[in-house]
Amino acid sequence: MTAADLSRVDVSTEERIRRIDELTALKRARFAVGMAAEERHQCDSDDSRFALLPCPHPEACSTAADYPGFDAWITQQQNLNTAARRTR
Repeated sequence: MTAADLSRVDVSTEERIRRIDELTALKRARFAVGMAAEERHQCDSDDSRFALLPCPHPEACSTAADYPGFDAWITQQQNLNTAARRTR
C-alpha cells in the first residue's frame, strides 16, 4: 500500500459513516429507478400484442435447420464458459 492508498482509508469514523450513508442512498435511488422501470414494463399495453407476433407467422421464426452447426457451437461455448468460471 502506498501513502495515497492509506490516505483514502485513513478517515474518521464520522467520515466513514457519511460515505456509507451516501452509498446507501445512491443504492436505494438506483433500486427505486429499477423498480419503477419494471413497473412500467408490467403495465406495457403493447406487451401482450408483442408476445403474439411470432404466433401468426411461424415462417418468420428461425429453426435449427436455418443455422446448421449452431447447436454444437453454442454447446461448446457454454462448456468453455462453465470451465472458465470454475477455474477462477
